[in-house]
Amino acid sequence: MLPKSKSKARWAAFVSFLKQQRAEQQKETCFKMRNVEKYTTQYFMPSVPCYDWTKKEYVEKAPIWCSVDLRDGNQALIVPMSLEEKLEFFKFLVEIGFKEIEVGFPAASETEYEFLRTLIERDMIPEDVTVQVLTQAREHIIRRTFEALEGCPRAIVHLYNSTSVAQREQVFRKSKEEIIRIAVDGAKLLQKISSEMGSNFRFEYSPESFTGTEMEFARDICNAVLDVWKPTPEKKVIINLPVTVEHSMPHVYACQVEYMCKHLDYRDSVVVSLHPHNDRGCGVADCELGLLAGADRIEGTLFGNGERTGNADIVTLALNMFSQGVDPKLNFEDMPSTVALYEKVTGMHVYDRQPYGGKLVFAAFSGSHQDAIAKGMKYRAKNKLHQWNVPYIPIDPKDIGRSYEAIIRVNSQSGKGGMAYLLKTNHNLDLPKRLQVEFEKVVQNYADETKKEVKDEDIWRLFKDEYLPVEESGATAAGVVGGDSKDETLEQWGRLKLLKVSVSSGEDGSDTVLKARILDRGVNVGVDEPVEREVSGIGNGPIAAFLNAVSNFGIEASVMDYVEHTMSVGTDAMAASYVECQIGEEDNTSIVWGVGIDTSIVTSSLKAIISAINRSER
Repeated sequence: MLPKSKSKARWAAFVSFLKQQRAEQQKETCFKMRNVEKYTTQYFMPSVPCYDWTKKEYVEKAPIWCSVDLRDGNQALIVPMSLEEKLEFFKFLVEIGFKEIEVGFPAASETEYEFLRTLIERDMIPEDVTVQVLTQAREHIIRRTFEALEGCPRAIVHLYNSTSVAQREQVFRKSKEEIIRIAVDGAKLLQKISSEMGSNFRFEYSPESFTGTEMEFARDICNAVLDVWKPTPEKKVIINLPVTVEHSMPHVYACQVEYMCKHLDYRDSVVVSLHPHNDRGCGVADCELGLLAGADRIEGTLFGNGERTGNADIVTLALNMFSQGVDPKLNFEDMPSTVALYEKVTGMHVYDRQPYGGKLVFAAFSGSHQDAIAKGMKYRAKNKLHQWNVPYIPIDPKDIGRSYEAIIRVNSQSGKGGMAYLLKTNHNLDLPKRLQVEFEKVVQNYADETKKEVKDEDIWRLFKDEYLPVEESGATAAGVVGGDSKDETLEQWGRLKLLKVSVSSGEDGSDTVLKARILDRGVNVGVDEPVEREVSGIGNGPIAAFLNAVSNFGIEASVMDYVEHTMSVGTDAMAASYVECQIGEEDNTSIVWGVGIDTSIVTSSLKAIISAINRSER
């Protein structure tokens, strides 16, 4: 039998071993996701290298745009659009500049059928706009689709059937030959009925789930359809290559698109179209690289609405081009109205960080970002630049109907630059750097206390309450400038108020003689009885003379720094003055900033001194 001490030691070692084992197991669990072995790639690369697209730098011209908001987008809504909402959205898409608009799947439901009929019967399709309708490669659906198109002036009939390995094996359980037969038969029926109707409709074919299809098979089925339609340069057909479900990185899709562009028959008579979904978050990148790979056309939706994670976002795609100096041929100059209409008819919300359209996409909360933006905007204005190159802002917000007011946003993480920019932009106050540092602390304290974004109106109120002595009515000197004659949320403060001042030169012309009438509210403002006092002083300028005058109140003050500027132009222009004062006796001094605003630059400087004195006694 082991001694008790050794027994305890062995047990402790054993417990330690178990703890170590458990820690190792937990560590492994933390860094490995279970069931990863269930997954593998589901896409197919071309059998030959297709990397010519890598030689291109950016999309050099706008593609043909086709909005699928009214079909793909609408079917993904929790509550689909009503007829009137669809009609309103259609008119809006036309106004933006879409020349091709997919309006639905008319054979799928009476609602879809009715919408197309309404567009036709009300003659709502402009001469330069073509509507597009979707149909499966099934005879009764095709016939119903053409019934809905009766009397339509222009249309694209979009035929599709699934071609991927997963769909062939699991859903349809058909061979490649049988899948091709479905597509060919559908293509023949489209051609037959269109001819019988005497229409001049255009055709489109999609090998659905294209990216999960062997590229050689996708080529073969598309070419088989083309052999039926026999397109010409005068009457082109559309071959659409959908990313029905996103399975790969965008460069894989680009290789697939390039392969198809190089191996489609009748290439000069074919419009290669893309229709990416966004399952991996790469819908926009799929489109952009696909265009580099040779595609001609994009099907997508405004703000990327669509099944699952959505479709390719046409707003982002178009404005990405715009930011590179390429005309997207769509008009998004009034983004707020675009967002408002979209949200109204879809019931969807445009996320605050949605590229270009979100409320916060041009907003900067970071102090360093704010400083760089403010300096960039100042540099741009000073040098009268047309070319846009402002730090952190990819395009001029005004080009899409947004204001500069939304650029600089202030919260607890922001620096002095944001606050200073808003005061200068919205209130014409250009604070000296050291005053910015001082006031920043006031704003930061407010942000920390409220735990929210600090709006411009909050900053303006904080500034008035801190630097512009408030009257009993809530009025400040800033009222003339800001258009807010009183603010009932502000409490009265400030012992001294300058009522009247006159300045003249001494008899020998050397010294300045100043006389002032000052209201003294006492140390306890709002409690002590106010008294008007006449004071005078002499100095080598108005400021020195005024400092001499206020010494009559037992106040010792000196000016350490002084900055002034005009706030506007004209006969009634306002001036702002900022003074940094040392106030008090040598053994008890404080350094305080003051701000004054008046039509007279001299009076504004004296009000600034009053502001500093008042602040020193708060």
